[in-house]
Amino acid sequence: MSTKSQSIDRKSQDERLRRVSKLKKLLNRPELGALGGSILVFIFFGIIAGDSGMFSAYGTLNFLEVSSNLGIIAIGAAMLMIGGEFDLSVGSMIGFAGICIAIPAIYWGWPLWSSILFAFSMAVLIGYANGILVVRTGLPSFIVTLAMLFILRGATLALTRLITGRTQVPGLRVLIENDPIAWIFSADVFSGLFVWLGSLGLIALRQDGTPLATGIPTSVIWWIGLTIFATWILMKTRYGNWIFASGGDKLGARNVGVPVARVKISLFIGTAVCATIYACVQVLDAGSADTMRGFLKELEAIVAAVVGGCLLTGGYGSAIGAAFGALIFGTVSMGIYYTDVDTDWFKVFLGAMMLIAVIFNNFVRRRVTENK
Repeated sequence: MSTKSQSIDRKSQDERLRRVSKLKKLLNRPELGALGGSILVFIFFGIIAGDSGMFSAYGTLNFLEVSSNLGIIAIGAAMLMIGGEFDLSVGSMIGFAGICIAIPAIYWGWPLWSSILFAFSMAVLIGYANGILVVRTGLPSFIVTLAMLFILRGATLALTRLITGRTQVPGLRVLIENDPIAWIFSADVFSGLFVWLGSLGLIALRQDGTPLATGIPTSVIWWIGLTIFATWILMKTRYGNWIFASGGDKLGARNVGVPVARVKISLFIGTAVCATIYACVQVLDAGSADTMRGFLKELEAIVAAVVGGCLLTGGYGSAIGAAFGALIFGTVSMGIYYTDVDTDWFKVFLGAMMLIAVIFNNFVRRRVTENK
């Protein structure tokens, strides 16, 4: 056999040069399992609760709003998990950020916009503290952020009672109207479109003639925007490659020049900022802050990310998958109220649906691996 023929033969046997079909590339995407899980959930509730109003304009916006609130923090959690770390302080950060908005605005007379900026500055500081502790001490992020969970929750409760004498801070709604940035977190979008659809009789109306669904909640826009932005970072930027490398093999990544420490610190800041966006949406929508807001949301965010295809070991996942994971959670959360199932079984039902989605995700990934 000639040298040229041997070279061609080696190339044909080199799996790095093997041509992969578009179907296999699609099946190898981490979000495919979550997409399949979402479809299964929609089919299930379409059969069980299809005539209950769940999929009307008003019902759809309800479960999309629940999904989007979780999706905002799930995006940050997914990116951090791809980077090989966890943040268990996200839920406490939500409550802390809400108090950082409410107390200065109500008790100290700050403009609402400055209170919002103060909350984000505190988020950056706390995210940086989490990141620097993990990087400098070498402790597992699980331990560091679990400690921060208790610190933030305790500080939120203690400071709020010290300053206000209570655990809730109401009165924010009157400050929203003339604030230059509050509308970014509180105003419904495309309200005029929904009025027009109501006038055509395409969506349900109240007795006064106004549409039951008044517009797309701001949280949905944030959810979609963050998903697109995070996906662009992961798929199209060098920083995205650094995230995957840092989570997959941080020692190898460091050896080829990836600034692993800076990447991880920035991802912790990202999760804290996402938690603060969630807090802004919740506080301005309710018109009040509560020290217990965000309780257990860190676990829900991790579940959504895992359902979305993120590996607990890092280095694999997607923002789109986390968004679909949040959609599954929100659909199940609201869907159970449109069925005849006793709501006392809500957690059992929710856990079962989450387990089914994860099993489906793993099944798809295993089939793809076997076919390679």
